[in-house]
Amino acid sequence: MLSSALRLLKIVKTEHSIGVGSGLSFVTHWMIAGFFLLGAGLGLTAPARAVAQGQEKADARPPEKTADEWLQRMQSATSRRSYVGTFVVSSSGGLYSSRIWHVCDGTQQVERVESLTGIPRSTFRRNDDVITFQPLSRVVRVEKREASGLFPNLNQLDGASVAEFYSAKSIALDRTAGHEADVVQFVPKDKFRFGYLIWSERKTGLVIKAQTLDLNGHVIEQSAFSELILDVAVKADKLVQMMNHTEGYRVEKPEVIKTTAAAEGWQLKTAVSGFKPVSCFKRMPEGKLAGEGALQWIFSDGLASVSLFVENFDRQRHLQESLRSMGATQTLTRRLHDASGEWWLTVMGEVPTQTLLSFAQSLERKK
Repeated sequence: MLSSALRLLKIVKTEHSIGVGSGLSFVTHWMIAGFFLLGAGLGLTAPARAVAQGQEKADARPPEKTADEWLQRMQSATSRRSYVGTFVVSSSGGLYSSRIWHVCDGTQQVERVESLTGIPRSTFRRNDDVITFQPLSRVVRVEKREASGLFPNLNQLDGASVAEFYSAKSIALDRTAGHEADVVQFVPKDKFRFGYLIWSERKTGLVIKAQTLDLNGHVIEQSAFSELILDVAVKADKLVQMMNHTEGYRVEKPEVIKTTAAAEGWQLKTAVSGFKPVSCFKRMPEGKLAGEGALQWIFSDGLASVSLFVENFDRQRHLQESLRSMGATQTLTRRLHDASGEWWLTVMGEVPTQTLLSFAQSLERKK
């Protein structure tokens, strides 16, 4: 999954996962942070074997690369290529599709994502500025999303190597959406991460298809371009003009304050293996008091990401603790309390359940 693909996957799944009484009605709006490709098991999985046996061309195999080298190539392709395509997500028995226009114009990246299934919605991104149009309600939401940059965002990890936690190897050649692709398997080195098969377009490195594998090597989620045109002539200024055309819409602009977990009174007793904090925000919905916002603390290992959302406990909304799955995304909710107050914790990520439990058990108020 490339930058656009992963953001779209998050947007689609988030909008279909909001549950009444689950404690997610506020925080799921913000689960657009981080990018994840997860690996599982040793050796070839069943889908990997099928590709390898049916598609492999031994005499055309590329030189082996490390996990970091593969990801650097994918990141470079995302930052340099313009394209238009139809993107399809298969998750939890649902099938969702959107049309994507992605433009690189010097240092500027502009993108339009138009939903083709479900509730009509158009999302525009210009670097870190994101605007979402909801035509049925005539509402447009304006946000800053620092974490919406390139996948994989290796610069966030301060020199840490993804190869510490994943091995990677090219296992086959395949063809998808009309393009030749290297099929790369990412295998985690522990049980805190899932596994991935990633189809990387041979000439550019762009990710055009991805499968997420659980700890037993079974595909639990798949996303791919069903149609993709590379280096298409799309005008960035035209997309920006569409992005700024908010006349007739009610504009919502929630406040996002960059902060640290320590400044907000939170810490982890024990670090979760391989995951480093990459950013932290206090998110304030319009019209709410200062104490009614949610803290979002984001962690990543370079592929997988986990977000911790902490907000004040509300008896009317936060009815029951839960642990739920939607495709590769796991969501855990917990009620926290000590002498200083009560809070509601939501932990979300495309990681095994035990990883979310480790974060939930380690989070505590600073003393």
